[in-house]
Amino acid sequence: MNSDLDVSALAVNVTIPPELRWTDTRRGTEFQLTTLNIRLLKDGHLAAKAYGRPVAGGRGAYVSFPVPDRPELATLMSEAATRASTLWATHRGLD
Repeated sequence: MNSDLDVSALAVNVTIPPELRWTDTRRGTEFQLTTLNIRLLKDGHLAAKAYGRPVAGGRGAYVSFPVPDRPELATLMSEAATRASTLWATHRGLD
């Protein structure tokens, strides 16, 4: 395997528990945020976005929003990263 592979980021997707979800508005449409995408960047920094669908339902786009600076969301991201690292460390390769 080539040790010079350029890995630009590692990503973890996590479902936001119902009690931590929030709503945000874009272009007059209210969205409920239900998923976080957390990326560990090449330089060691984290980048995160929240994703959600329109509250009114229907066939709406899955839209990204900034993640608010809330301690409980920081804890969720930390716990998700720990769980992902455990899964990664114990995986047995692709079947």
